Amino acid sequence: MQETLAQSLVHSLREAGIDFMTYLPETRLSQIIPLLQNDSHFQLAPVGSEAEGVSIAAGAALGGKVVASYMEGTGVYVACYNILTVGVRYGVPMLLVVSYVGSLEDQRNSFLYVQRGIKLIPQLEALDVQYHVIRDGEGLERKVKNAVRMMNALKQPVALLFTEDFTL
Repeated sequence: MQETLAQSLVHSLREAGIDFMTYLPETRLSQIIPLLQNDSHFQLAPVGSEAEGVSIAAGAALGGKVVASYMEGTGVYVACYNILTVGVRYGVPMLLVVSYVGSLEDQRNSFLYVQRGIKLIPQLEALDVQYHVIRDGEGLERKVKNAVRMMNALKQPVALLFTEDFTL
């Protein structure tokens, strides 16, 4: 991902009100991590698994934070139970910032990701998690704000799936 796109994503998260984020580093969006770490607006919690990240973010949301959990698309599988129980069932608003590895537009796609990537959207639909695929930086701030507004209206997780220009 280009540096300007990473800066735009971090700016968009800040402008949308996100102030707490869990993360498990991966390869597609990882350029945002040092930017988040150097921005005092964000409280960050590195985690050992995506399931742990969702649970910690849920706790922060219940404590009044506006939260996001950043993970790779394959991590949605790992966090599935936590997304369903603490997110959907208990009504905890949370933005899932997901690198959409294995998607048709993943510029670094390979056999390692494609089988899980092609099943990510059906999995989110089965969990009743609203999602939006973001392919480039056009209108990024608006799209992130829309997702945060939706997660707060629904009182449950909403996923932004980043692919194409975000996977270069």
